[in-house]
Amino acid sequence: MCDISELESGGKCAIDFNESKILVVKVGDNIYAVDGICSHQYSDLSMGFMSGEIVTCPLHLSQFDLKTGEALSLPATEPLKSYKVKIQGTNVFVEVE
Repeated sequence: MCDISELESGGKCAIDFNESKILVVKVGDNIYAVDGICSHQYSDLSMGFMSGEIVTCPLHLSQFDLKTGEALSLPATEPLKSYKVKIQGTNVFVEVE
């Protein structure tokens, strides 16, 4: 869970869930949640760079679409898992299975 105030446009929030990390970002009026670790090599995407609806891994510069999790550039070829989000008051919840 993140507080919506942490997610000013372009803001990021990292959530630790069990042994996973989830990245939550707000772009314009949309909030997205994807795996927080790069699918290419272990790198924390919350330390990455944002450009619109794209996050760039800080380690090898792979890019991912925040809407779908799709890997947009090498060296990453595997997508990130994307999650549904729900807003209740000022809380942003991520739906995990």
